[in-house]
Amino acid sequence: MSTAKTFTRSACAIANSLDIVGDKWSLLVVRDLLHGKRTYGELANSPERIPTNILADRLRRLEGAGIIVSTPYQQRPLRYAYTLTPKGSALGDVLLAFVRWGKQHIPGTVTLNQGSASGGSAASAATSRRTRAG
Repeated sequence: MSTAKTFTRSACAIANSLDIVGDKWSLLVVRDLLHGKRTYGELANSPERIPTNILADRLRRLEGAGIIVSTPYQQRPLRYAYTLTPKGSALGDVLLAFVRWGKQHIPGTVTLNQGSASGGSAASAATSRRTRAG
């Protein structure tokens, strides 16, 4: 039995998805996690240079939405590793659609090829294969 959910704007799947990942940074964080980045420092060191206060906020939001999980890897100082949940990994197809659209309609754009050698998941390897094919 399912319970009715109250939506902020409407029941539109696009509107509700944008409420979760529609800002200018969240999908870039997901992209980097798909490419094998795991730590706060690695994520902060992306080419777009997300401000650290915004990165901390987006990581909290993404975790709250069930898109990522954080696991402590160091106690003093306390530091976390971030990984995608299956729900988060499913955003790989959304990112591939953005890559295809951007390469087709925005001249000079490229695909970031960070490879799976940095410990990326099977999802990042599949993403890399599919984007090279596209």
